Formats: sequence, structure tokens, C-alpha cells
Amino acid sequence: MSRYPALFRIPLHALVAFAILAACVALRVADPQPISQLRLSVFDTYLRAAPRAADPSFPVRIIAIDEASLARAGQWPWPRSVLAELTSRLHRAGAKSITFDVVLAEPDRLSPDALLRSLDGQAVSAAIVSEISRLPSNDQQLANAIASAPVVLGVAGEAQSNRSVAAYRGGISFAGDNPMMFVHAYPGGVENLPILAQAARGVGAVNWVPSEDQIVRRIPLLVAIGGKLYPSQALEALRVGTGQSTIFVKSSGGSDVEAFGSQTGIESVRVGQTILPTTDRGELWLKFSPHDPQRTISASNILDGSFDPEAIKARHIFIGATATGLLDLRATPLASSIPGVEIEAQALEQMLSGEHLIRPAYATGLEITFIVLFGALVAWMIARSGALIAAIVGGLAIAGIVALSWLAFSRAGLLFDPVYPGLAIAFLYLGTSLTSYVQSEIERAQIRSAFGHYISPSVVSEIARHPDRLKLGGDERDVTLLFADVRGFSKLSEGLQPDELVRFVNRLFTPLADTILDHRGTIDKFMGDAVMAFWNAPLQDEEHARNACRAALAMLDDVARFNAKLSEESALRGETAVPVRLGIGLNTGACVVGNVGSPQRFDYSVLGDAVNVAARFEEATKTFGVDIVVGERTAADVPSFAFLELGTVMPRGKDRPERIFALIGDETFAASSEFSELKAAHTTLLVASSDTGEREAALVKCRKLCPSSIAGYYSRGLSQFVQP
Repeated sequence: MSRYPALFRIPLHALVAFAILAACVALRVADPQPISQLRLSVFDTYLRAAPRAADPSFPVRIIAIDEASLARAGQWPWPRSVLAELTSRLHRAGAKSITFDVVLAEPDRLSPDALLRSLDGQAVSAAIVSEISRLPSNDQQLANAIASAPVVLGVAGEAQSNRSVAAYRGGISFAGDNPMMFVHAYPGGVENLPILAQAARGVGAVNWVPSEDQIVRRIPLLVAIGGKLYPSQALEALRVGTGQSTIFVKSSGGSDVEAFGSQTGIESVRVGQTILPTTDRGELWLKFSPHDPQRTISASNILDGSFDPEAIKARHIFIGATATGLLDLRATPLASSIPGVEIEAQALEQMLSGEHLIRPAYATGLEITFIVLFGALVAWMIARSGALIAAIVGGLAIAGIVALSWLAFSRAGLLFDPVYPGLAIAFLYLGTSLTSYVQSEIERAQIRSAFGHYISPSVVSEIARHPDRLKLGGDERDVTLLFADVRGFSKLSEGLQPDELVRFVNRLFTPLADTILDHRGTIDKFMGDAVMAFWNAPLQDEEHARNACRAALAMLDDVARFNAKLSEESALRGETAVPVRLGIGLNTGACVVGNVGSPQRFDYSVLGDAVNVAARFEEATKTFGVDIVVGERTAADVPSFAFLELGTVMPRGKDRPERIFALIGDETFAASSEFSELKAAHTTLLVASSDTGEREAALVKCRKLCPSSIAGYYSRGLSQFVQP
């Protein structure tokens, strides 16, 4: 006995469905790049359909180092004195925060002290040198301007650097696991000149982390540079601009964060009353708004004083390059190319608006649950209701998750992936339906193999199309049975070698079998020189008696053609052929049809009293000298055929006699005047008084009118006819 008997009782489609579901879940957990990229593409589509609406007051403004500014102040980088003037003007206009989206890591090459160094060894008067030496350095001018304003400078983490950076001078407090365990980390970085960094109120990381397709969808709110934790520039601008001293981070293990002992990452970041939802790595999903030129003011307008101070007052200011030649361009879901400073500005706008995108921690688990539940439902529907109903259910499930995903995005900013669960269900549907199709084809092939030699191809095809209509193992129904036997077979087989005898029998029974099959009959068995067949099983046949009668008449025609061919061949050999005669018995009655035998060997057959009676009718053809003997029930079911009553017989095992009839023609012959005369004479032969010559005249007339299939019946003496 198998060690795993239950496994082999599980249907194949269930095993296939389980395997596909397991593969889909495993693939989702692994989340390879093509899967994650597909998910991100859906989120991009949502964002393009419903971007964040920009605040018309534009609480964040960009001071653009654009082409007009370069034309006015010269090529970049500008002297620090120009940046100092820019900073002072913005501060006097009332900016909440001023953020430089650059890292000023080297001294100004145009500073007076740098000029003095360049004049060293030159023939320059001492008075000029003394005058220049009294001038403050450009870096000092900028540091002074920074010190008097709410300025945020940048620091950049570098993946290929080991240069250390100063510790962050603001406060970062965390509850739960140390965020350093989860954030993007860089071994070293580049920072501003100490004189500038010490004057600034804040320093933020300028690093951005695009997806693998180089599109910026998230920004890290926290990064680690050389083992030191830094906020992003946008987050630091929020802290400085709102006058906060500390950034609070909530991680796994912290208050109200259910991690169940696992280090699941960062949950949120808070600055004052502003709470920012993050990914587990401390990233903020960006809900971009379309580019709007009102968000940007040219630096040239600030430097020449032609700007409106009200456009700066109480706003957060970012200073950064927008000129194409400065190559600070990024791709976003809404635009293939925008200045990097606008990404920082839009991130701060989003923080101030509170309109965020959130990929909940439970999203992956929910999507996997959807795949498992609806995938199992679709697989079950395929097995129970067929592929069409399953396709409808699966289609509705996919449409439902797409609709719910869109509603979650548009109403609550929640990011749920509808594509992978939808594709998983579609793939499961295809896999299981293909399996069911293959199984069906195998079953059809088995049906064709099992029944192809016994029933007609059209019936086989019908069973193959509708196997549910095939009930095996014991189905009671009315059937019409046919027994056909070759008369005088012993004499026919005399002088034939065994191989010649087999060829003779095959040659005779091949057309007979084809005729049975062509008339929707089922061949039960061949018994030497006899064949047994039945109608109305395995498929229902409302015309089973009619089809059986037509088959019996056609078999006589087959034998006539066989005899003609046999006679022709014998004449060529100078021999006289012995004609073949066929005796056929037909009977209709209730039988049990199904598989009969043992598990090792069985046949599809019929059982019942009607079978024995049909066999007795075939034997009665010898007694009555007719080719086809039909029972009363069969004749009653096909009244339009040409029947002549023969009398009664008492089959073995029966307690009452059975009326029998000779079948001599179909509806056409039955409607002919020739049959009308024959039937009238036949009736007279059976019922006329014996003391008159009427019966003798009727017998003569019958002999004259009858076809050969009943001629033997009338060849007997008059005394042999008994009234029925």
C-alpha cells in the first residue's frame, strides 16, 4: 500500500492550482525587479491620473539659478559674496527658511584672500596688498549672512568615499529600534566649509534614491553618512522653518508599533505636530503635483531687487540650479526631467499639506491573502462550474481589486498593488483551466478508446463532448437489442484453413458492424458467427427501436451484397458459392446497462430478461423461416414499418407466450400497395376458416408477393400455419 494514499486521491487540477498559488506567493515574497517595477508603474499611473494639487499660495518657493541669473551674475559657481547678498535679501523679505540645494565644500576661488595668494610674488604695491587684506573673505561674508538667517545647508553621502563628516548638530530622538539599522547608509560624504556649516541653523542630506528605472518616487527622510544620522534637506527645512529643535523617529518596538518582536523598520517621523508616514527604510513616498512656473522665482530678480517681497514672506525657500547646463535634472512619474531642487521643494510642500502616499506595512500580506483566497475560489469554480463561470468570477475579482486599489489611492493615498494579484489570478485561471482541458481531452481519448470499437463515431463524439451524460456502473433503461447469427456457418467454414476462416468472418462482419454503428447502435460482443448489439445506451436515443429496425434491414442488404461478391469470386475460380444467410432477432425491454465484470476485466454490457428474449427471437428465425423476428414491444414502438405477425413463442424461462412479428421493410415499403396486398393475404392465411379454399389461395398469393426475407415462412405446408 502507498505511504501517501490521500495524496493520490487529490484531483490533478487541485494539485496544479496549489502549485501555481504557492509559486505566485513565493514570487511575490521574493519580489524580483520585474514584479516591483510592475507595481511601481501602476502607482505612477494612479499619480498621473490624480496628482497632488499644489497649494495656490505656494508655501515653498524655488529661487532658480537659471539662464537669466547666469547671464546677470556670471557662470556658476558664483562668488560667495553674491550668495551672501542673495541670502540677506531673502532674509529681509521674511523667508521662514532658506535652503541651499548645493554643498559648498571648497573655499571661494574669487575671495580677496584667494586673490592675495594669487598675487604672491607679483610686482604689486604694498598699499594695494594692504587694502585687499583688509577686505573680508567671500566665505566669511556668506557665513555672516547665514548666521543671521534661518539657513539650511547640504551634506552629501558618497558610496565610494571614506571621508568623515561632522555630527548632526540638531536633535534626533527615536522610540524603538535604532533607525540607523534601517536607513540608507553611506561610508563617507562631502560637507560644507566649517565656517559655513557652523553658521547654519541646519544641515540636511541632499541624497536622493531613485528606483531601478532611475525615476524618483521616494526620498529618504533620514540617511546615515559615516555612521552619523542626518535628516534630508526637506525635513531639515521643515524643522528649521517651524522652529523645532528635535526630529522624532518611531521604529519597530516603539510605542504603538506592533512588530511582534521583529525589527520591521521605521514607522514614522515627526517634526513638531507634523507626522510623516515612511517606508521601513525611512523613505517618504512623494505625491507630486504638476510643475507650475509660479513656484519658481529667478535669482536674478532677487539680486536686482525686482521681486515682490510678499512672494518670499513667511515661505520656505530653496535655492538651486534649474539651468539645463548645470545638469541637476531628475525624472519623476509626472515628468521625464525636472530640476532636482524642485523635488526637495515638492517634498516640503507635501509635508506641509499632509497629503501623503502610504504603502501600509500590511499591504503585501493583504495582497497575498487576496491571491490565495480568490485564486482558490477561481480554481474551485473551474472544477465545479466550468471555465466560463470561473472566468466571470475571476474577472469580477480582478475588476474589484483594481477598483478598490484606485479608491484607496484617490480617497486615502494608500498604495495597494492590483496588478500582480490580478495577474496571479489570471495565471492560475489559465493554468487550472488548461489542466482541466488536458484532463478532459485525456478523458475524451479514454472514452474514444473504450467505446470506439463498439459504438458509432458520432455517438463517441457526443459522449466526449458531454461525458456527464455517460452513466456507468448500473443504469436501468429501456433498450432495443439485436442478435444476429449466420445460418449454416459450419457448412460455410468447411474446407477453410483457420486463417482463411478468420478473413472470411472479418470480411462478413465488418460491413455488418459498420451498419450497426452507423445507426447509433452499440456493439456488445462478437460470438464466433454471431453479434450482439443494443440501442439507447450509453446515450439516450428516443428512436432506439426505429434505429435498430433500420440497422437490421440494412444488415440484410449488406449480406446480399456480400453474397453477390462472393458468387462473382467463386465463378472466377469455377466454383459455386454457398450463400450466407443471416437470422436476426430484435426485442425491446428494460435492462440494466453498465460495466460488467471485475476490476481487472470488465465490459460495457446489458443485463436483463429482454436480452434472453432477443436471443430466443433470433433462434425463432430458423423455426419460422424468416430473416428478422421482432418482439411485440419493438413492433408497437415502430408502427410505420412493414411487420407481419407470425404467431407466438414461449421463450425458455417465461411463463407466458410472446407474440412475434416478421420485419420485412421500412416505412416506404409499408406504404406500398404491394405490402398492402401481402398483408391482406397474410391475414387471410392466418384467420380464414380451414374448411374453405380461401387459406390455400391466400398462401399462393403470399408466396407470389413476399420478399425473400420471409419466403421460407410461406414454403411450409398449409397445416403449419396456426392462428395466433
